[in-house]
Amino acid sequence: MKRSWTALAVALISVIAAAGCNSYGNTFQSNTGAIVAFLSPSTISAGSPDFTLTIHGGGFVKQTYVTWNGQKLNTTVTLDSSGTVVTLVTAVVPASLVSKPGTATVITQNPFSGAGNNGLSNPVSFIINAPPNPIPTLTSITPATTAACGTSCTNLTLDLQGTNFITSSDPTQVSQVHWTAGTTQTTLATTSVTATDIKATVPGSLISAAGTAMVTVFNPPVPQTTPPGGTPNPSSGGGGPSGAQTFTITAASGAVTHAASQTVAEETPSVSADGRYVAYTASENGHTQVFVRDTCEGVASGCKAQTTLLSAASDGSAANDDSNSPSISANERYVAFSSAATNLVENAPAGHQIYLRDTCAGAEGSCSPSTQIVSVDSNGALTGTESLLPSISASGRFVTFLAVTKSQTAQQPGAASGAQNSGYRQVFVRDTCVGASGCTPTTSRISLQPGDGTASVTKPAGPAMGANGTSVALAGQTTTLFTRSVAVDDQVFLAITKNHE
Repeated sequence: MKRSWTALAVALISVIAAAGCNSYGNTFQSNTGAIVAFLSPSTISAGSPDFTLTIHGGGFVKQTYVTWNGQKLNTTVTLDSSGTVVTLVTAVVPASLVSKPGTATVITQNPFSGAGNNGLSNPVSFIINAPPNPIPTLTSITPATTAACGTSCTNLTLDLQGTNFITSSDPTQVSQVHWTAGTTQTTLATTSVTATDIKATVPGSLISAAGTAMVTVFNPPVPQTTPPGGTPNPSSGGGGPSGAQTFTITAASGAVTHAASQTVAEETPSVSADGRYVAYTASENGHTQVFVRDTCEGVASGCKAQTTLLSAASDGSAANDDSNSPSISANERYVAFSSAATNLVENAPAGHQIYLRDTCAGAEGSCSPSTQIVSVDSNGALTGTESLLPSISASGRFVTFLAVTKSQTAQQPGAASGAQNSGYRQVFVRDTCVGASGCTPTTSRISLQPGDGTASVTKPAGPAMGANGTSVALAGQTTTLFTRSVAVDDQVFLAITKNHE
C-alpha cells in the first residue's frame, strides 16, 4: 500500500512539473504577465516580407517584449504622456519567420522574479496561410470556331493557352474552364492542366446551335484559416477569372442565303501592319458579321491560327443586324467597323453606326475585349445620319468615317424606279483617346460643307486615314470643302487634320 501511494505522489509531481514548465525552463503555477486579447494582423500569407505585428491587451510595461515561437522580436513599446502607462506594443516579424505555411505562438514577456512571477502572457496563435493563387491569363483558344452540329453532336476538345494556370492534387485547387453563353455559365471538364495549357471538353449540346460563347479560366482562392478573435480577409486567397476569349458557333453549312453571300462578296478585308491579322466579314445566320483571323504568319512555332468574332455584344452574342467594312489598326489590337446592330453597346442609336472593338491582341496585363461607339458627338449621336466606311489610324486612336443623310436632290434621269441617291456626305474624325492619358474623346467634322452625291447608281466612297491621324484621303467629294486640303486628282483630295498620334 505504501508503495502505491509513493507511485501516485511521483506521478502528481511529474504532472505539476510538466504543467509548470515553459520554453525558458521556468516553473510556475500560472502566467503572471500581461493579458493578450488579440493580434493585428492575426494571419498572413507565406512568403510575405517583414511586417509589423500589433499586440492588443493590457498589463504591458516598459520592459515588455514579444516572442515568436520563443524567439525574441524587435519590440517597440509606446508610453502615454506621463511616460508610465503603455498604450501600444508592436514588434517587427522578419520575413524568414513567415516563409512557410504553419502556426506560430506569440507570447509577451514582462520582467519576472522567479517561480512566483514568470512575467509571461497568455499564448496567442498566429496563422501563416499558403500563398494566394495568381489570376490566370488566357491568351488563345483552339479551335475558336466550329459549325453548329444540330442533332448529330459529339464532344469537342478545346485547347487553352495562357499563363498562371494552377494544378494540384487537391481537386478544389485546380484551374477551371468556364463557358458562358448568354446568362448561362457551364464549368467544362478538364483532361489535363499545366501552368500554360489546359485541355477541356465542350459537350456537344453546347455547340448544337449557332451563336457565341465566352471562354474564361478561373483560379479558385486558396483556403484561408483565421484564428479565434482574428479578422477574416476573404480576398487574401487570391485567384479569380482571366480575360475572355470568344468562341463562335457558325451556322450549319448551306444556311447562308444568296443575298447575304452577295453582300459579303462586296466587302474588303483589312490587314494589320505585320500581316498576321486579317479583319473581314462573313455571313452567319442571315447577317454579315465581322471577324478577325490570327494567321500566325511571321510568329515563332507554337502559335495556333484562330478566328474570333468581333461584332459581338458584351455577353458574347453575335450582332443582331449586319456589320460591315472592318478597318484594323497597324498594331492589330483595334478594329473599327460599321453596324446596324442594336446590341453591341447599351442604348445604341438606330441605323448604321461606327464601332471600335478592342480585341486585346498584344495587350499587356489583364484585358477583356470591349466595344465602344465611335459615331457620336456632343449630343450623344450624329442624329439623322447613317455612319459608314470607317478608316482607323495605326495605333487605333483616331477613326475617320462617312456620315450620310438623305439627299433632297431629285432622282437622276434613267435611274431605276425607287433607287436611292447617295445623299449628303460629311466626313468626321473621332479621337477615341485609346492609349492617351489625360485625353477627352471628341468628334470633329473636317468637312466644312456636305457633298451631295446625286448619282443613284453609285455608292458613297469612304475616307482613308493616314497612319498617324494627320491626314484623310477622300474620293468623289467634288462638292465638299475642307479647312485645308490638297488636290490629288479631279475627284481625289487629301484633307489635313489637326490630329496627331
